[in-house]
Amino acid sequence: MRIIINSSSMVPIYEQVTDQIKTLIRGGELKENDNLPSVRVLSKELKISALTVKKAYDSLEEEGFAVTVHGKGTYVAAVNAGLLLEEQKKELEADLEMAVQKGRRYGISDEDIRSLFELILEG
Repeated sequence: MRIIINSSSMVPIYEQVTDQIKTLIRGGELKENDNLPSVRVLSKELKISALTVKKAYDSLEEEGFAVTVHGKGTYVAAVNAGLLLEEQKKELEADLEMAVQKGRRYGISDEDIRSLFELILEG
């Protein structure tokens, strides 16, 4: 499992870990019942605190992406297709919002932004 930590990012490290694991699950690289690395192993591999990894795993569990079996480890949960789609839509919405804000900062009209969006959809 390949996770890259950007220590200069404004995004907390545990969120970076959480987001990247969710991306691996969404992409099918991690499947239901796959065993995630132990907290100790992943913290050593990423050179981050075990508490940070634990917080990421707790977040994944809270969101329904992972299940922890005490004494056995943390596993990828049976992914609810609806939950997965909702997560993906939320992520896309955030990206589109940033693009619209950027366009407005550049002084591009909403109508021109709509036209660009339609062109991209057609392409």
